[in-house]
Amino acid sequence: MRGMTWDHPRGFDPLVAAAALWETQTGQQIVWDRRSLQDFETYPVEELARSYDLIVIDHPHVGQVAETGCLVALDQVIDAPTLAEIADGSVGGSYESYRWAGHQWALPIDAAAQVQAWAPDRIAAPVADWNALAALAGAGRVALPLRPPHSLMSLFTLCGLLGITLDGASDRLFPDDAARAYVALDTLAAQLDPIAYDMDPIAMLEEMARPGATLAVAPLIYGYVSYAVTGFRSQTVRFADIPTLGFGPRGSALGGTGIAVSAYGSDPVAAARFAGWIASGAPQRDVVAAHGGQPAHATAWAADSANAMTHDFYRATRRTLDLAWLRPRHSGYMTFQHAASERLNAALRHREPATEAIAALNRLYSASR
Repeated sequence: MRGMTWDHPRGFDPLVAAAALWETQTGQQIVWDRRSLQDFETYPVEELARSYDLIVIDHPHVGQVAETGCLVALDQVIDAPTLAEIADGSVGGSYESYRWAGHQWALPIDAAAQVQAWAPDRIAAPVADWNALAALAGAGRVALPLRPPHSLMSLFTLCGLLGITLDGASDRLFPDDAARAYVALDTLAAQLDPIAYDMDPIAMLEEMARPGATLAVAPLIYGYVSYAVTGFRSQTVRFADIPTLGFGPRGSALGGTGIAVSAYGSDPVAAARFAGWIASGAPQRDVVAAHGGQPAHATAWAADSANAMTHDFYRATRRTLDLAWLRPRHSGYMTFQHAASERLNAALRHREPATEAIAALNRLYSASR
């Protein structure tokens, strides 16, 4: 069998290790290919399904791919006890994020949300309160990745931090009060080096891990456990819950990945057996976490072994993950996400008034429904 994942040690190395163990146990070989992070976010899953048995996907694609028939509904080929164990161990909404139209289209193997990254050699502790960022930002020690779609993810997260409910089921995603979240994002973005608009989380973490860098904290950034491991880069990055604005670390935009099975593959039942195995608790802890992955199962997140090798990455960010927000997943959502991210960046660059920016985003969302 062949599988396709994304090109980062976190996304590739644990699956290669898992495939080797699986072949030892079952005699079935799985060869993994990888594609760029940009392709991972945009390349049509349906096309991949025609070439691969197993595909690592992002949950906002679920509504779109479910309509194509290119993936196997895993609840029809994996036994109920296996699915129940994975669901019960889900970190935050990771398992739920791949459920659509009454079926489970993927199983979570990687859990992520926007968390806080900080450099222990440049700041004494993570920032607990969003309002404390102002002084650090003025000194050039704060940054956010603003390359699409990450600016939009930060707007989503700031809505959660401010207690603002986003209604993905309506044609109007952002209520009027979301203007406050836009102002908070705009205020911080105006203090950043414009290079932030070209940086995704990996680029920003690479900068934070660079010797001699001044960047001390990225308050909203998708966590990458690799950077918390001693020796991955010359400078270790630490991670923590996101700074709060009165409602706790609530509403971070959920990310992560899931493993799906192609409906066009040579043996979908065998592929589904591997998917159910790698998403379950023990392999998540003993294979995925041990080989540089970022598991989605609570068994791994609570394990002393996983936390010891990552400076408590999992314990330090768990509350943010458990309180994360599940993005809309309807068929038109990915088109909205791309267009809205570009539109938001234009608004931020030109210091557009909040009411105008939010209205423009709502028009794009309505058109996606």
